Amino acid sequence: MKLLFATGISLLLLTSVGTAQEAMVRITRSGSQPPAIGIPDYYTGIVRKEALFDAEAPARVVGGVVTYEPGARTAWHSHPLGQVLIISAGVGLVQQWGQPVQEVREGDIIWIPAGVKHWHGATETSRMRHVAVTEALDGKSVDWMEKVDTIHHDG
Repeated sequence: MKLLFATGISLLLLTSVGTAQEAMVRITRSGSQPPAIGIPDYYTGIVRKEALFDAEAPARVVGGVVTYEPGARTAWHSHPLGQVLIISAGVGLVQQWGQPVQEVREGDIIWIPAGVKHWHGATETSRMRHVAVTEALDGKSVDWMEKVDTIHHDG
């Protein structure tokens, strides 16, 4: 039994070494990615987007930091494989189509399921920043829709 266990460990180590030699750990330094202004077709108000990472195949996850000035928000949109938002500063709003607007604050984590129509952004009086982690399906991570015309806090 000890020999079988040792052989299994040796095979695991050999496999790990082979994989490690093919791929390299990559570090993206803070501030090395220039921010972009949100495209007016998809955002209302001033929005700054900072790409953090785009996974290389076979991975398909992308991540970024988005900062919304007071009153800024996304248009309605959905994600083919869902999205996670981690509120890292400020106070914001998020709304799923047909549901009431919800307030979110620093430290809150929002899971948006695949295909769910929603929007998110800052309140009228506070800036909001979030980290977004999204998977891409066939190279696409978002489907943009119409702009939010008015914010209804009652759904």
